[in-house]
Amino acid sequence: MRQCRAATEEATVSDLPEQAHTTIAAETYRKSRGLWRVLAFIALAVAVIALLGRFALPQGQAGDYIARLVIDGTIATNPERLAAIEDLAEDDAVKAVIIAINSPGGTTAGGEELYEALGHLREKKPTVAVINELGASAAYMTAIATDRIFARRLSIVGSIGVLWQHVNAGKLLETVGIDLDKVASGPLKAEPDFDEPMDGAPRASIAALVDDSFQWFVDVVAERRGMPRPAALALADGRVVSGRVGVESGLIDAIGGELEALAWLEAERDVPADLDVRTVWPYPEQGFDLLGTFLNSQARAALGLPEGSIMLDGLVSLWQVGSRS
Repeated sequence: MRQCRAATEEATVSDLPEQAHTTIAAETYRKSRGLWRVLAFIALAVAVIALLGRFALPQGQAGDYIARLVIDGTIATNPERLAAIEDLAEDDAVKAVIIAINSPGGTTAGGEELYEALGHLREKKPTVAVINELGASAAYMTAIATDRIFARRLSIVGSIGVLWQHVNAGKLLETVGIDLDKVASGPLKAEPDFDEPMDGAPRASIAALVDDSFQWFVDVVAERRGMPRPAALALADGRVVSGRVGVESGLIDAIGGELEALAWLEAERDVPADLDVRTVWPYPEQGFDLLGTFLNSQARAALGLPEGSIMLDGLVSLWQVGSRS
């Protein structure tokens, strides 16, 4: 009986005139289009609210304060960070700047950029560096640009030096049957190649590049830490030391963290003790920035890439280059 009823209903539907079918399809399309219009309106409203929240609302409390600039992860050149430091120098409400460091270093150019920018900032504001877990290589270069350096007793500091890392994959390519060739405008163009060992003229060229950067690094350590150049050179073999040894060797000034830095600012630079400390860099994520961070995280996961910093190519001042943390 159920089969008969189903057959009857099917026959009834199939027997509907073509105009009725057209009417049903049009009604379905109308409802679908209406739903998409509602969803589009909601998305637009969310976007407008996000933009108003980012640009129309005040970004911080008024009044004098101490700025906190966070240097975290691998260092590279960053025009937005550079602009933020320049703004701090011109902001009369900023009475001092704390540079909070937790970094293995990064590119030599990134470290130099921070060193120079913080040097200009130091001329206008009291600056103090606080090394948390790690402040090595280009991150140590950043720290010495400030008026005073604090670190924990067991923080890792130092690693004064520069390196260029080269991978020779020639044997691997030969094993899989890949032969590379090139036409270059000069004997040192694109050298050293990754299918050949780094020797001869290419090695000498890279060694000169590394040494030039290294000598500059040693010079600024000697100047900023007030030690003879031979003493700075003796510490510039790439070693890392604890915060305690860093104090004994003159690499840093004192053991402590942000509280000790604030006490020093009050005692030595007459910075009021009751000022708020506000993080000014990185900028707080709002609106679409949060969505971008989420999508970036998902993209990295899909590609099998780790969170955080990744390996850098070229001339770097970095402790533990192979580290993915």
